Amino acid sequence: MNKKRITLGIIILLFFTSLLSAGYVLDKLKPSIANENNIEGVDSSTGIDGSADDIIVPEEKEEESPANIEITIAAAGDIMFHSSQIQGAYNPEIKEYDFNYSFEHVKKYLESADLAIGNFETVTAGEGYKYQGYPTFNSPESTITALKNAGFNVLSTANNHSIDKGKVGIINTIDNIRKHGLINVGTYKEPTEDILIQDINGIKAAILSYTYGCNGLEVLLTPEELSYMVNIIDEEKIKSDIEKADLAQVDTTIVVIHWGNEYQREPSSYQIELANKMIEWGADIILGSHPHVIQKSELREYNGENKFIIYSMGNFISNQRRETLDIGNRKYTEDGIIVRLTLEKDFSLGKTIIKDVDYVPTWVYRYKELDVHKHVVLPTSEYMEQENDKFSKEVLSRLEESYNNTIELMDQR
Repeated sequence: MNKKRITLGIIILLFFTSLLSAGYVLDKLKPSIANENNIEGVDSSTGIDGSADDIIVPEEKEEESPANIEITIAAAGDIMFHSSQIQGAYNPEIKEYDFNYSFEHVKKYLESADLAIGNFETVTAGEGYKYQGYPTFNSPESTITALKNAGFNVLSTANNHSIDKGKVGIINTIDNIRKHGLINVGTYKEPTEDILIQDINGIKAAILSYTYGCNGLEVLLTPEELSYMVNIIDEEKIKSDIEKADLAQVDTTIVVIHWGNEYQREPSSYQIELANKMIEWGADIILGSHPHVIQKSELREYNGENKFIIYSMGNFISNQRRETLDIGNRKYTEDGIIVRLTLEKDFSLGKTIIKDVDYVPTWVYRYKELDVHKHVVLPTSEYMEQENDKFSKEVLSRLEESYNNTIELMDQR
């Protein structure tokens, strides 16, 4: 009997012990079960109960706009090679023409730009057509080599001397420019509806080029050839090309245009009228050439954006000067300018603006070496700001006069 009671007591004790153990385990499991079933916003990392309001949701970060892009565009006016320049570049020992020396002093202003544009007012038809200057130009191919070495990237070939050697002159000039790794705009070998668009370090630029005419030499081409080989100024075409640039979503549209009256320092009423229209159509930068003298520049606001116009950039290099011309304004034909425009693409605003305009007035220095004349483009301000014993007082005086005559016409806002 006593043994039975003892045995029964042990069984009862073991039963209650097992119940207590089970309760302990369940109590330990409560946080995990609650967490697993998402009860009452239990914090899974700490097991601490809390409300849903206490849960911290990481904020989504807004995407930052890319950093703004800046580029510099340099532009120069009429690049001409008269007979005396061709003679001065000839090396009889190696029987070659070298024009590199002409641009050594302005090279840094061109090659430091992201894009450098010039008006190539001649053709390179080949030696078989005789190298010569005015009235029908034909220059050695090495002129293009020198321009590339100077820093030019794009040459406008639509001007009144585009057809000086007929169809072959147009084609050979385009081929020579491309062969040297440069780009031409304004003349074409075959029909095209395309416009020139260049990506300049992330800024998309349309570059258009037109001329008022070709000195009556249009007759050397058939009407069909003329319709596509040379961009003659036609308002409907210009408007259409600017619209194409807009449809291509370019950041800036540059128009290089050969217009105006020779040797006149004031733009004509037609130049002003057409410039206004091109701005209205969507042009951002207008670079004029042909008058062979500097005409004024304008930085104007249109629809909240800066637009730039220079009606004529004068002669970048030529043999036109006081000693060779018999016209009233002949001294101004020695003057040129390199326009340097800084463009900024602002991604936050979604537009590209003209941020700054800088002017480098130039002057063509001509001197005699042995029995030929040499022609060198000089940045005028550099020689005005330093002591210089290389030039005579007369040359320094002309250089300073050139600077003043040019800079007074520039909009420097």
